[in-house]
Amino acid sequence: MTEAISLSQGVFPILIALFSIIAHEVAHGYAAYIQGDETAKRAGRLTLNPIPHIDFVGSILVPFFAFISAGLFFGWAKPVPYNIHNVKGRLGEAFVASAGVLTNFLLAFCAGVIFVLLNNAGDLTLPFAQALFTIIVVNVSLGVFNLMPVPPFDGIAIIQSIFPKLYLNTRIFFNPFYLVGAILVASILYGQIAPHIFSYILTILL
Repeated sequence: MTEAISLSQGVFPILIALFSIIAHEVAHGYAAYIQGDETAKRAGRLTLNPIPHIDFVGSILVPFFAFISAGLFFGWAKPVPYNIHNVKGRLGEAFVASAGVLTNFLLAFCAGVIFVLLNNAGDLTLPFAQALFTIIVVNVSLGVFNLMPVPPFDGIAIIQSIFPKLYLNTRIFFNPFYLVGAILVASILYGQIAPHIFSYILTILL
C-alpha cells in the first residue's frame, strides 16, 4: 500500500485545496453566526459555493504554483466578515479564530478514518487511496500552516483572542512585502515540523 501514498495528479489536488480553503473560511463565519453574529450570512458568505469566496491570487494562483513548485498546499480565500462585538467573550473569539483550522483537521480526520477502515477490510483501491490521502495532506497542510504564529495567520489570531493585551498593528499585515515575508517565515516553520507530522500520519494509516 506504500505505493498508494503518492498524490493524485492533475486538477484533483487543486480542487480539493480550493474546497478546503473555502470550507476553512466558511467555518470562521459559521462560528460567529452560531454566536449571534449574522454579518457573514448577510454578506452571502455562509455557502460552499466558491464564487463569493474566490480570491484570484490566493485561491487559484498561489495554490497552483505552490503545488507544482514545491508540492505545498497553501492558499487563501476572501476573509469571511464578522463583527467581533457580537461574539461572546474571549472564548468565543478563540472559537471563531480556530474554527477554520479545526474544520481542516476534521476533514483530514474523516478521510483518514475512511482510509483505515477500507484498508483494513481490503477494499481500498489505489485511486481511492490516492484521493483520500490527497484530502488528508491538503487539509493537514492548511491546518498546520494556518497555525503558524505569524501574522496574519490564524495562529496569531488565536493567541490574540486568548491574550487581548497583545497589540499588533494590523495595517501592516496586508502590505504585499510583509505578506511575502510572512509566507516565507511560515513556510520555513512549516517545513521544520511537517515531515514529522506526515511521518506520524503514515504510521497510523499503514
